[in-house]
Amino acid sequence: MLMSILEQGLIYGILALGLLITYRILDFPDLTVDSSFPLGAAVSAVLTVRGMPPVLTLFFAILAGTAAGLVTGLIHVKCHVRDLLSGIITMTGLYSINLNIAGKANVPLFSGDTLFRNAFVKSFPAPIAPYSTLLIIIIITLAAKLLMDWFLSTKAGFLLRAAGDNPALVTSLAKDQGKVKILGLMIANALVALSGAVMCQQQRYFDISMGTGAMVIGLASVIIGTNLFRRAHFMKSTTMAVIGSIFYKACVAVALQLGLDASFMKLITAVLFLIILVTSQFRPKKVRLHV
Repeated sequence: MLMSILEQGLIYGILALGLLITYRILDFPDLTVDSSFPLGAAVSAVLTVRGMPPVLTLFFAILAGTAAGLVTGLIHVKCHVRDLLSGIITMTGLYSINLNIAGKANVPLFSGDTLFRNAFVKSFPAPIAPYSTLLIIIIITLAAKLLMDWFLSTKAGFLLRAAGDNPALVTSLAKDQGKVKILGLMIANALVALSGAVMCQQQRYFDISMGTGAMVIGLASVIIGTNLFRRAHFMKSTTMAVIGSIFYKACVAVALQLGLDASFMKLITAVLFLIILVTSQFRPKKVRLHV
């Protein structure tokens, strides 16, 4: 059970990094996440079935997620549609796009190579072999986290944080706040799509409904992490989000181990999220980000 918690917790940790941008930095309720997660999975699954090396499919999943974030950003900024509605519009449209990309509602990856089952993985030494999946997920999650840490320390990263905390500052620097928001949404959904692609490779299938509740899981992970470690000023917000994701998956696993039926998974998720919100007294704009 521990291995499963760590694997899925880290995969959803990548998702949480994306939500960290939209909810904590931009204060943007982006519902695109529920469809950009399966979008990344659909792209990765289809390309893998067609013979593309699984690791390359991750890059195309990232590009697809970036495009989804761009669409949401353009709808919000250029068409002047409210943030929540912008995400809903893109999320709704992506459902049909995901179905057309995959060709059907479910795509199995039971034959052929996957990211975690290929000749390279089989060459791992015997003592490491049982942990090969976890090691690969750690590498991908760590790479995503470090790249995000680097970006947030750049000029563009500071502008992104300012767009959420102090929009007037962005304007005073002669920068277009709308473009900064679009960039943030593109990066966030790229991370979400990457998370979906890795999940697809780990579970060896794509399902059109696999993104349902993804936004809740990611947001809950961010809230848990930032509240658990709010006094740990040495810890970066990205680290908090990833650890929060692992802790969240552990809570769900414990609930199931206590005898709760798996059919109540979504209910468990909703109740746990409500408890987290109530106990933490969620205040998006009051939480300081450590980068």
